[in-house]
Amino acid sequence: MLNVQSYENREAPDEALRAMWAARKSVFVDLLKWDLPVLAERYELDQFDDPYARYVILAGPGCEHYASARLLPTMRPHILDSFYADFCDHGPPRGPTIKEITRFCLDRQLTAAERREARDTLICSLVDHALMNGITAYTAIASEGWFKQVLTFGWDCRPLGPPRYCGNEVLAAIRIDIDRDTPAKLAAAGITSPHRGSDRAAN
Repeated sequence: MLNVQSYENREAPDEALRAMWAARKSVFVDLLKWDLPVLAERYELDQFDDPYARYVILAGPGCEHYASARLLPTMRPHILDSFYADFCDHGPPRGPTIKEITRFCLDRQLTAAERREARDTLICSLVDHALMNGITAYTAIASEGWFKQVLTFGWDCRPLGPPRYCGNEVLAAIRIDIDRDTPAKLAAAGITSPHRGSDRAAN
């Protein structure tokens, strides 16, 4: 079982942020070969890692990275409206209670069992974060394979338009609505976290 610390927002320790950015570089640049900016040859950061970005980070007691996600406000420029607006039939959803999930990252050093636990814990943490902070919906742009996984998690998720090719990938824009019933829906689909209620959150 993972020994998880949960940090939210930019109040996370510098070590946790650096570990997250290094993990993002390992996954998105080294493994997936995305064309993204890299800082000091170690960290993946882009123009959206600004003071308005929020992070949910699952880390070990020494700030080692297990999983993380970045949340962007939809009332400001974000990935879906900046690059993939035409993937949405009626335009990207925007609003003060709608956030965009980006850079959903599971550390490459985890075993298969640890990855599943970290994934489920991060999903539960994102839902808990939404309920605690008045977030009513998340949006995202997802690869076809990840989109199919997300649909099985039990929450209220729907595409914002038909999947489309982007280069060599098939991508879909999605919306996930969050309400007080969402945790039970996740649990019914088998998405649970042994850490719920015991994580330490730095806000």
